[in-house]
Amino acid sequence: MEHTRETREKPTARPAGDPPVSRRTVLVVEDDPTIADAVATRLRAEGLRVELAVDGPGAVRLAREIRPDLIVLDLMLPGFDGLEVCRRVQADRPVCVLMLTARTDETDLLVGLGVGADDYMTKPFSMRELAARVQALLRRVDRAAELARDSASEVLQLDGLELDQAQRRVWVRRGSERQEVHLTPTEHDLLVCLASRPRAVLSREELLSQVWGWTDASGTRTVDSHVKSLRRKIGPERIRTVHGVGYALQLPG
Repeated sequence: MEHTRETREKPTARPAGDPPVSRRTVLVVEDDPTIADAVATRLRAEGLRVELAVDGPGAVRLAREIRPDLIVLDLMLPGFDGLEVCRRVQADRPVCVLMLTARTDETDLLVGLGVGADDYMTKPFSMRELAARVQALLRRVDRAAELARDSASEVLQLDGLELDQAQRRVWVRRGSERQEVHLTPTEHDLLVCLASRPRAVLSREELLSQVWGWTDASGTRTVDSHVKSLRRKIGPERIRTVHGVGYALQLPG
């Protein structure tokens, strides 16, 4: 099955009140035409450019061609699934991925985060929330670029953890070995947020605001899932859970 492309039309004058034209490009990968059209329509109303793909191979080809700023990616696809799409796209270049899934099994969600997804939504979902999540992810891309410019030489070193914020690289010392760990953009931002205030307990709401840019507490499960994925990579003992409150970066002593 071939991927579909957004129809190109000659530019027309925008009526007053229409959303401003954005240079941001979003690739929507969804084989259900009803859902794909609804998502594309909503994101275009947000002022974003949208391209569509309907299967795994088409999504990978189109991602390489248009180099989107963000991908809205369904988990279940013809050809090969969204997890494989995410692996191949992230191997080519880092890009924000919002995964859509009808599954509620936590293992599936953790696998998705592990292969490079930054966020996920379970079906059915509201288009309003999806648009808010997309805009929050795009804002995070901008903040990450600003941080890289402002902290070009800043390296955090905390109890066997080394975070190079400019290069967005992380190393963990295990015994006498110093190993680089590969984090998704969201995992990296989450770790930097915790490392900026070591031992301090940050609530889920604080983390949602600072890392995801959300202003409500509707995504606490997203925080929990990302913390679990991060623990698997840097060591479970490094992040302490304060039940009913949030998380803290754990240091010895």
